[in-house]
Amino acid sequence: MANHKSSLKRIRQDKKKAEHNHYYAKTMRNAVRKLRAMTDKDEATKLYPTVQKMLDKLAKNNIIHKNKAANIKSSLCAHISQL
Repeated sequence: MANHKSSLKRIRQDKKKAEHNHYYAKTMRNAVRKLRAMTDKDEATKLYPTVQKMLDKLAKNNIIHKNKAANIKSSLCAHISQL
């Protein structure tokens, strides 16, 4: 266990940040899953900008990697175009 007050505080902060990041990453995964499950092209086209914005924000804040965000956006575009 940590012996310094600063290291105890760092542990608390890291735990809080990890929980925060996990929440937003899970929300993003659910949104992507919902979009991939859609079969109506109009609905998917309406939802795509929201998911794209979410991915860009998470990549900007280093919650997910920028290349992962780009790969997900690309695969979602391909899915929508196939509908």
